[in-house]
Amino acid sequence: MEPPGNDVVTVESAEKIILRWDSTASEDAREKMIFAGDRHEIDRYLSAVDEIQRSMESATLSDDQNKANSAIQIAMARLEDEFRNILIAHTTPIEAESLTDTCHEDYDDDSPLTKDLEHQESNSSCSYRSTNSIREIDLMPSDAIYDLRCIAERMILAGYLRECIQVYGSVRKSAVDSSFRRLGIEKLSIGDIQRLEWETLETKIRRWIRAAKLCVRILFASEKKLCEQIFDGLGNAIDDACFMETIKGPAIQLFNFAEAISISRRSPEKLFKILDLHDALSDLLVDIEIVFDSKSSESIRIQAVEILSRLAEAARGILSEFENAVLREPSKVPVPGGTIHPLTRYVMNYISLISDYKQIMSELIVSKPSIGSRYSSDPNTPDMDFTELESQTPLELHLIWIAVILQFNLEGKSKCYRDTSLAHLFMMNNVHYIVQKIKGSPELREMVGDDCLRKLTGKFRQAAINYQRSTWVNVLHCLRDEGLHVKGSFSSGVSKSVLRERFKTFNAMFEEVHRTQSTWLIPDTQLREELRISVSEKLIPAYRSFLGRFRSHIESGRHPENYIKYSGEDIENAVLDFFEGYQVSQHIRRRSQ
Repeated sequence: MEPPGNDVVTVESAEKIILRWDSTASEDAREKMIFAGDRHEIDRYLSAVDEIQRSMESATLSDDQNKANSAIQIAMARLEDEFRNILIAHTTPIEAESLTDTCHEDYDDDSPLTKDLEHQESNSSCSYRSTNSIREIDLMPSDAIYDLRCIAERMILAGYLRECIQVYGSVRKSAVDSSFRRLGIEKLSIGDIQRLEWETLETKIRRWIRAAKLCVRILFASEKKLCEQIFDGLGNAIDDACFMETIKGPAIQLFNFAEAISISRRSPEKLFKILDLHDALSDLLVDIEIVFDSKSSESIRIQAVEILSRLAEAARGILSEFENAVLREPSKVPVPGGTIHPLTRYVMNYISLISDYKQIMSELIVSKPSIGSRYSSDPNTPDMDFTELESQTPLELHLIWIAVILQFNLEGKSKCYRDTSLAHLFMMNNVHYIVQKIKGSPELREMVGDDCLRKLTGKFRQAAINYQRSTWVNVLHCLRDEGLHVKGSFSSGVSKSVLRERFKTFNAMFEEVHRTQSTWLIPDTQLREELRISVSEKLIPAYRSFLGRFRSHIESGRHPENYIKYSGEDIENAVLDFFEGYQVSQHIRRRSQ
């Protein structure tokens, strides 16, 4: 070790210099710091320490050794104080206003984080050194680093390695803790985290993802760089020991949050935040391996990998449990008016979100839905032949399976309606909603595939046909000619009594359909209009024709208004009330007054 300056210092003068700066014996020494003074005084003190250390190697008399030992102990105590003071004087936490909801995660030029780092650069001569995604900051100016290295070199040579590491670690860990507080990283145990309400956790997860990127790529990476600048080459992995002394606790604290989420109770609403966590941690894994690349930091690397694995398992488990929940969802209370069931909206919004996570979910979901022989005789589970879908990925099969079991569950719920027509309308509404949600998401449509979409489209169209048959066959049956004509030379050829009964039956049946089905609801405007048109195309021409052929037979008799209550226009206008969810049927009520 070469003296820092050109001054030649004898053993005697070295001892005097060291004793002059003994803070236990001098008030002046207690009030002043060597490394806060001029460079010449700093170099003289370091040269004095070097001389004492050399004298210890050549000392032969016990008195000389004792004097040298005493001097070196005083010097090490002093250098330890100087070391701590320099660290504290140049320690400031990384500012991070970036963890607000407006933060840009990718650290673009306009992000609060970038502006904050630029501010730090101007205050402490910071500069970037990019390694993959890592952004290392020079946490201290070069002259401070030089002084710290000078002190560390002498403390280590004198056998004060442990003291040096402890001082360094305590000061720098305090700085990291301060940065953590500014980043909103709380000191919570795994149990504390698992007891939080999910709504609170969602916010914390968003903040954690941003904070984790900042910590790994900037905070921890910069701390590692600082350790290398000060300690590299001074001994066997001393820089790594100082690094771990500084950040092991904070790193464990950071990753414990993700670990708590990975082992928490599973529920469907957690899936997407778990996927966000998995995606963020997966993206960080390469950087974690770079920053924590030593043997002593292996536990942190292992923890990150294990958390990633548990998050993946949690995502798979949630999807499986979600499928089972959709299949077994027990509610049997019919939704009013046959409209879209809340389960349908929830499930389709859910799988639409899954499709937004297509890339990550495709990596995690590698096996098809767990159905097959064990379900083959289960009447509570739909049949599905996966051999027809061999070209689909496992994730795509899961989404198709969810659509199938949702439809199966809805069919069970439709049986709760006493009115068969309403049951068919309910199925039409809900399967149509499923189809529209699939069509409305390009990702979901691609994943479900055209074959499945065609089958679902066929299902809701068949439900519409079934509704029309169950509702209108009997109504239209009143408008048939069969049974109206009678034979006999004195007869007009039409039985007026049968005809009057036909009109009365038609009126009663149509009024009842109108009364009930004006309270039914088709929320989709286009589907509602299409079904009205389809009903009108069958009903209106049939009624007009019947009225045209037989009106005269009723009007020639007594009280024709009791039988011919509606014109073709009345019927046409009344159909406009259908499926609006009205409680009062305007057209029929007005006509009846």
